[in-house]
Amino acid sequence: MAVSYKRLWKLLVDKEMSKSDLRKKAEIAPNTMTKLRRDEEVSLTILSKICKTLHADFCDIVEYVPDAEIWDLYNENRELLGKDHVRGEQLSIDGYHLVVHV
Repeated sequence: MAVSYKRLWKLLVDKEMSKSDLRKKAEIAPNTMTKLRRDEEVSLTILSKICKTLHADFCDIVEYVPDAEIWDLYNENRELLGKDHVRGEQLSIDGYHLVVHV
Protein backbone atom coordinates (compact mmCIF):
# COMPACT_ATOMS: atom_id res chain seq x y z
CA MET A 1 0.00 0.00 0.00
CA ALA A 2 1.16 3.54 -0.72
CA VAL A 3 -0.12 6.97 0.11
CA SER A 4 0.39 10.39 -1.39
CA TYR A 5 0.13 13.68 0.46
CA LYS A 6 0.09 15.84 -2.70
CA ARG A 7 -3.41 16.98 -1.71
CA LEU A 8 -2.06 18.22 1.62
CA TRP A 9 0.68 20.27 -0.04
CA LYS A 10 -1.83 21.78 -2.48
CA LEU A 11 -4.18 22.61 0.39
CA LEU A 12 -1.35 24.38 2.24
CA VAL A 13 -0.67 26.49 -0.84
CA ASP A 14 -4.37 27.35 -1.11
CA LYS A 15 -4.43 28.35 2.56
CA GLU A 16 -1.13 30.24 2.21
CA MET A 17 0.38 28.20 5.03
CA SER A 18 3.93 26.86 5.12
CA LYS A 19 4.85 23.31 6.11
CA SER A 20 6.62 24.77 9.12
CA ASP A 21 3.47 26.66 10.18
CA LEU A 22 1.43 23.47 9.87
CA ARG A 23 3.97 21.51 11.91
CA LYS A 24 3.86 24.07 14.72
CA LYS A 25 0.08 24.59 14.74
CA ALA A 26 -0.71 20.86 14.58
CA GLU A 27 2.07 20.05 17.07
CA ILE A 28 3.73 17.52 14.77
CA ALA A 29 7.30 16.36 15.32
CA PRO A 30 9.89 17.26 12.66
CA ASN A 31 10.55 13.58 11.87
CA THR A 32 6.84 13.10 11.19
CA MET A 33 6.90 15.97 8.70
CA THR A 34 9.81 14.22 7.01
CA LYS A 35 7.66 11.09 6.70
CA LEU A 36 4.88 13.16 5.15
CA ARG A 37 7.29 14.76 2.67
CA ARG A 38 8.46 11.27 1.66
CA ASP A 39 4.89 9.98 1.27
CA GLU A 40 5.42 7.49 4.06
CA GLU A 41 2.61 6.24 6.24
CA VAL A 42 1.82 8.12 9.45
CA SER A 43 -0.72 7.39 12.17
CA LEU A 44 -4.36 8.38 12.00
CA THR A 45 -3.71 10.49 15.09
CA ILE A 46 -1.30 12.64 13.08
CA LEU A 47 -3.70 12.87 10.15
CA SER A 48 -6.47 13.86 12.57
CA LYS A 49 -4.32 16.67 13.99
CA ILE A 50 -3.68 17.95 10.48
CA CYS A 51 -7.38 17.78 9.57
CA LYS A 52 -8.36 19.61 12.74
CA THR A 53 -5.75 22.32 12.12
CA LEU A 54 -6.76 22.82 8.48
CA HIS A 55 -10.51 22.27 9.01
CA ALA A 56 -10.31 19.50 6.42
CA ASP A 57 -11.22 15.84 5.96
CA PHE A 58 -8.88 12.91 5.39
CA CYS A 59 -9.70 12.84 1.68
CA ASP A 60 -8.55 16.47 1.44
CA ILE A 61 -5.01 15.63 2.56
CA VAL A 62 -4.21 12.02 1.66
CA GLU A 63 -4.73 9.79 -1.34
CA TYR A 64 -4.41 6.01 -1.55
CA VAL A 65 -2.19 4.90 -4.42
CA PRO A 66 -2.53 1.21 -5.35
CA ASP A 67 0.78 -0.67 -5.52
CA ALA A 68 0.11 -1.72 -9.11
CA GLU A 69 -0.19 1.92 -10.15
CA ILE A 70 3.12 2.73 -8.49
CA TRP A 71 4.94 -0.09 -10.24
CA ASP A 72 3.36 0.92 -13.53
CA LEU A 73 4.81 4.41 -13.00
CA TYR A 74 8.18 2.93 -12.11
CA ASN A 75 8.24 0.62 -15.11
CA GLU A 76 7.12 3.40 -17.46
CA ASN A 77 9.92 5.64 -16.20
CA ARG A 78 12.63 2.99 -15.77
CA GLU A 79 14.44 3.97 -18.98
CA LEU A 80 14.33 7.63 -18.01
CA LEU A 81 15.77 6.80 -14.61
CA GLY A 82 18.64 5.06 -16.39
CA LYS A 83 19.35 2.13 -14.10
CA ASP A 84 17.94 -0.60 -11.92
CA HIS A 85 17.52 0.33 -8.31
CA VAL A 86 18.45 -1.28 -5.03
CA ARG A 87 16.24 -2.19 -2.09
CA GLY A 88 15.52 0.83 0.13
CA GLU A 89 16.37 3.39 -2.53
CA GLN A 90 13.93 6.29 -2.75
CA LEU A 91 12.70 7.50 -6.12
CA SER A 92 10.59 10.49 -7.06
CA ILE A 93 8.29 9.87 -10.03
CA ASP A 94 5.35 12.07 -11.05
CA GLY A 95 5.24 13.64 -7.59
CA TYR A 96 5.22 10.28 -5.78
CA HIS A 97 8.09 9.18 -3.60
CA LEU A 98 8.70 5.48 -4.07
CA VAL A 99 10.85 3.20 -1.95
CA VAL A 100 12.20 0.12 -3.71
CA HIS A 101 11.33 -3.04 -1.76
CA VAL A 102 12.33 -5.77 -4.22
